[in-house]
Order: sequence, then C-alpha cells, then structure tokens
Amino acid sequence: MAPIERSPTAKRALDLVLAVVGLVLAAPVLLPAMLAVWLQDRRSPFYLSSRVGSGERIFRMVKLRSMVVGADSTGVMSTGANDRRITAVGHVIRRYKLDELTQLWNVLLGDMSMVGPRPNVKAATDLYTLTEKQLLTMRPGITDFASIVFADEGEILRGFSDPDLAYEQLIHRWKIRLGLFYVERWNLSVDLRLIWLTARAIVDRKGVLQAIQALLSDLGAEADLVEIAGRTERLVPIVPSSAEVGPGRKVG
Repeated sequence: MAPIERSPTAKRALDLVLAVVGLVLAAPVLLPAMLAVWLQDRRSPFYLSSRVGSGERIFRMVKLRSMVVGADSTGVMSTGANDRRITAVGHVIRRYKLDELTQLWNVLLGDMSMVGPRPNVKAATDLYTLTEKQLLTMRPGITDFASIVFADEGEILRGFSDPDLAYEQLIHRWKIRLGLFYVERWNLSVDLRLIWLTARAIVDRKGVLQAIQALLSDLGAEADLVEIAGRTERLVPIVPSSAEVGPGRKVG
C-alpha cells in the first residue's frame, strides 16, 4: 500500500474537495466573466479542446474562451501576448488566469488533477519520446512547477513572427523537464505548496519564483533546473532538431 503522501486515492480525494470549494468560490468571478465573453460576440463563452490525459485517454478540456471563434484553425498553437486572435475580454481573462479556473470542472470529472503536468494535444503527445511519455502516467493538472515558472509565456513570446518556433527554442524543453521532475517527486505536501504558490503568484511573482527554487532544490532538482526556475536571466534559445520542431509540440 502506497504511503498516504504518495497515495493516488488521497490525491484524488484532495482534488474533489478543492474542485468543489474552488468552483463555489470562483462562481462570483466566473459568471460575470462568462457573460462578458458572450456579450462581445454572442458566441459560447467556453472553448472545449481535446487533450490527452492519463493513460493517453482523450478528454475535452474546458477553458473560458479568450480568443476569437475559430482561432485554433489558423494552425498557430503558441500565443504571444500581442496575438491578434485574443479578444479585448480575453486579455483580462489571460492576465488573471480565469481560463484555468473553468478546468476545475475537469478536475471534478476526474479528467484532471489540481496539480500535474499540463495536458497536451494528441499531435504533440504522438511525438513524445519514451521518457516524455512518463508525463502521461498520471492525471494532467491545472498547475505545476512549469505553469508557475512560465506563467508569463505570452510575454515571452510577444513580438515573435513565429511563436511556435520561439516556444520550442525558449520554453519547451524546460517545461518537459519540470513536468517529468514533478511526476518523479510528487506528494501531497508538494501539491499543497504548489497550489498555494500558484495563488500567491498573482501578487508576489518574484517571491514565488524564489520559493519554487527552494522547493526544487529541497527535492533534489539539478542545478540548471533550479536556476531557470528563478527566471532571473534572459531565456537563451535551444535549437531543437528538425524532428522536434513543429506546432504539435506545444505544451499547455
């Protein structure tokens, strides 16, 4: 029997409690936001996107829509903060991560967990190496190390003519390594700390990044992973091989 700290049953119980409480507490914010999205173009305030979950099972992830209808048909998967597909209301939604709150519904249904590697599209998971497929051995999450460290992904990609390529070279490998590290070292204490740090990051990003560095170090992360988590230095492009480049590799 797995220790309670590493028990999938205990993790699921925590997810259920936090999802119910979170949906109730978020309702006063989500309901007006949903109305605002609908009023701008009289279309559904939700964006349902197919993602690959635990055991490579496909599920529909619920997000509060921040882009124009049909934005995903352009073939561009990565999104810079200045992307013209983002609506006026969508900029507010993305700034305060309101599109992530609707994923509490997926947590309630059992598709996702509060904490875990971010879910990806099938085109991306089909390209996973055997090592990367370890990300699919547990439920994907709303937040994790990578979600906090690269919460400013839109700003990182701002101004790039090819945001997909920029994502590959600046962010992708770090996100994968942080995700794999979580899969290897997760426990309930880590989950609770990451949930707290995710909320705290809204008002104290610098302090949270330092806390993430400390947590990674305590858990035995490699020095370069701890360093990148601090985000004190400019991200340096890592040129991937030709087999790795492509919008299908997008994580998030």
